[in-house]
Amino acid sequence: MINILTSGLLALIGLALAAGGVWLIILGGSWFYALAGLAFLIAAVLSNMKRAVVLQLYALFLLASLGWAVWEVGFDWWQLGPRGGLIVLIGLWLATPVYRKSLSFGLPVPDVKPARSYILEGSIVLAVVVAVYAILSNPNEVEGRLNEASVVANPDAGGLVPDGDWHQYGRTPYGQRYSPLSQITRENVGKLEQAWIYETGDVRRSEDVPETTYQVTPLKVDDTLYLCTPHSWAIAIDAQSGVEKWRFDPKVPDNPDRQHQTCRGVTYYKDAGASVSAPCAARIYLPTSDARLIALDSKTGEVCSGFGDQGTVHLEVGMPFSPAGYYYSTSPPVAAAGKIIIGGAVNDNYSTKEQSGVIRAFDINTGELVWNWDSGNPEDTQPLSEGETYTANSPNSWSVSSADEALGMIYVPLGNKVPDQLGMGRSKEVETYSSSIVALSLETGQVQWVRQTVHHDLWDMDVPAQPALLDIMGADGETVPALVGPTKQGDIYVLDRRTGEPIIPVHEVPAPGGTIPEDFSSPTQPVSDLSFMPEPLTEKDMWGVTLFDQLACRIHFNQLKYDGRYTPPSLQGSLIYPGNFGTFNWGSVAVDPERQVMFAMPTYLAFTSKLIPRAEVPPRGTEKASEMGINQNEGAPYAVSMGPFVSPIGVPCQAPPWGYVAGADLRTGEIAYKRKNGTVEDMTPLPLPFEVGVPGIGGPIITKGGVAFLGAAVDNYFRAYDVTTGEKLWQVRLPAGGQSTPMSYAVDDGTQYVLIVAGGHGSIGTTAGDYVIAYKLP
Repeated sequence: MINILTSGLLALIGLALAAGGVWLIILGGSWFYALAGLAFLIAAVLSNMKRAVVLQLYALFLLASLGWAVWEVGFDWWQLGPRGGLIVLIGLWLATPVYRKSLSFGLPVPDVKPARSYILEGSIVLAVVVAVYAILSNPNEVEGRLNEASVVANPDAGGLVPDGDWHQYGRTPYGQRYSPLSQITRENVGKLEQAWIYETGDVRRSEDVPETTYQVTPLKVDDTLYLCTPHSWAIAIDAQSGVEKWRFDPKVPDNPDRQHQTCRGVTYYKDAGASVSAPCAARIYLPTSDARLIALDSKTGEVCSGFGDQGTVHLEVGMPFSPAGYYYSTSPPVAAAGKIIIGGAVNDNYSTKEQSGVIRAFDINTGELVWNWDSGNPEDTQPLSEGETYTANSPNSWSVSSADEALGMIYVPLGNKVPDQLGMGRSKEVETYSSSIVALSLETGQVQWVRQTVHHDLWDMDVPAQPALLDIMGADGETVPALVGPTKQGDIYVLDRRTGEPIIPVHEVPAPGGTIPEDFSSPTQPVSDLSFMPEPLTEKDMWGVTLFDQLACRIHFNQLKYDGRYTPPSLQGSLIYPGNFGTFNWGSVAVDPERQVMFAMPTYLAFTSKLIPRAEVPPRGTEKASEMGINQNEGAPYAVSMGPFVSPIGVPCQAPPWGYVAGADLRTGEIAYKRKNGTVEDMTPLPLPFEVGVPGIGGPIITKGGVAFLGAAVDNYFRAYDVTTGEKLWQVRLPAGGQSTPMSYAVDDGTQYVLIVAGGHGSIGTTAGDYVIAYKLP
């Protein structure tokens, strides 16, 4: 019976590998799987015939497989494992006495001595030795050090913010995500313990849209923390105790057409000309997911009725189309130069009849519209007259902007015109401003400069992140006002923020062609010398938990159109790598203005993009036209089907690591280190804390103590790192996904806290919650 079962198993494995392997050969792929299937079939026949030579043949097959695997991927354990795991396991079974006894022909089993095969046993030992060596190797990491010396002694932080406070989303209008606090250091960070935990009560509900996420970074002003929740509640908390002071619920109605249900932050403003005791002398500005901007008294949470329409500015005013749920603000506005400046998010790829991407500046005290910059009509920034509308479907800014009041500019990261994957019919203005960083005058809204990061974007490569501003010391000792702009495709643009000219060089390089007949692609694309763009994928990079799903991924890879980064979408389906999830996303990067270095979390996930002719598009169902599924693009000649490039069992088809922490020198553009970040503990049914390097969504901060803090990864951990080396120094388990950016502050007695919001991310499936958690030293 043992022999029959073993022979049958070998035959089934052989048939599956042979069939899939022949298909792969037809597609131009590797011959290994077909040959492996043949080897398993021969082994099945010999086993069924009870021929002991099956042991030697299998040993030779195991050795050949080991050699092939090392030839393809070197000593990368996570690549070797799927290639050899099943083969070695079968070899171990064949080497057991109970199976070897079954190979004797015609004798009673009790009288049989098991057949021996030293070559099989030796090949298994060799495979184990190779596996151990591979486990101890780190072929995908870059190990190095950033400089530790201070380059600029008293850097400009971009605003008069006390060291212990955090007044805007990136702490100051410069968006550096840098805290000058130094009580927590590399030496003592391992002693951090929970100081308090607060639950907002805004929990995910069954009727919520899939993209319901906690992405907020709280502000800290004086003794109070201010934050918002996914359903747009504003809450004030005592910074030392975590006790609630007030909350405000704007009563946002549910809407299943809303693509995103989140709030990344609120904005703080203090009127220097008002009496401290006057109502609304200090305010919190709350953006809502039903397109309102509400001003609240920071002390009481009461609505400031003198702002806008009884405390509210209605952002749908002036929009050419205004179906409920299609336009809203997910990010905090910028308070600068007496104005509150805000963009907005649109529902990606629902329809060509989208709202405008206009950026508007309102008087911060009265809510009166001061200027509006519409990338579809960029010259006219005077406020619209009654009854006029902005340009439909112009590139929008859904992320966070930065501002430099001394230079009089706001720096806006821009996205695309919808549909993202179709470039037909775009105007000259759209082609100029899509996927760019634009500097606007704080006074008038007029364009000061524009730096495009993708030409004729067909991949949804919005500039997703708040630019970080700092002054960089040049080799000649002169400081240059700089801007650091992360992009989805992995390039980091380091620009002179006065002019938009590169400080670290940017080159135009040839790009793939091959669009549908109605469209075209840019012959070149810009690439920064400071770039985290990955190497192009090859068939060897296809992964899987087993040989079978790896084979399926290889087949799928060869079926897709792929000519490297910027392969255009196609009817056959294209591989998009990096995918539109981004190497970097709204979490941005953190910069140290003293050391002139950057800490970041590059993520690598390939996506697929397939165009569907309008006549073949199925009726709209429950899909939300986001990063996954069919995007309807109503009014366009094609819909698009998009999603992560995953195997039949749902794991990424590309080999890990999928996520790193990294450090770079902003003066030279040198990447000092890249270290795998995160485990698969919360990605698999079994809680296995294997440090593979996983994707993340969220951002880091840096402190003067030389410590970076980051949640974000798709495991439920909050971690601290050595900024100099990227080494993990501390981690703590979170009760929910930490897909937000942390912050740090101090209270009156000098105690430094580190805080993160843990509430999970709907579309990536991390644990939901409503937690605000603060940590401090004992």
